[in-house]
Amino acid sequence: MRHAFVILLTAATLTLTACGRDNVVPEDAGANSNGANDAGLSTDRQGNDGVITESPLEAEQRRLMQQLVVYFDYDEAEILPEFNALLQAHGQFLARNANSQLRLEGHADERGSREYNIGLGERRAQAVRRVLMLQGAAGTQFTTVSYGEERPAQTGSDDEAWRLNRRVELVYR
Repeated sequence: MRHAFVILLTAATLTLTACGRDNVVPEDAGANSNGANDAGLSTDRQGNDGVITESPLEAEQRRLMQQLVVYFDYDEAEILPEFNALLQAHGQFLARNANSQLRLEGHADERGSREYNIGLGERRAQAVRRVLMLQGAAGTQFTTVSYGEERPAQTGSDDEAWRLNRRVELVYR
């Protein structure tokens, strides 16, 4: 189910790319005050073939929306700076799409007690939720769950496995 959103986004992108001149959205149709339509795509740049082109900023937004995992340092629930742009993109998407629902799944590595890791996974999920809400997403768009150490992304008891297991997964529903 988590890949359904990525597939939908990819299909929409391919559809826009494959459109011929007859199917191009007119420059002013659906445009808002910043030159973007309701889907967030710019409507003020058309290539020679009439297809709306994607700006570097839009390409970066699309790339960020395909990333659905936020990683954490050992025994921490603080968002690392390298995930700020990713969370900004998802938060803005949720703010523009009020019907979208997101489950935040918190995880921890195997170190620590089961109870401690459940709490740590919950703190991580709540930290991601707070950042997304700062971008305009509504609290009603989220559910959070903590799996603690119960669903590892990587098996093993080494630094790499532990690093991959300290995470929050963003699951669109």
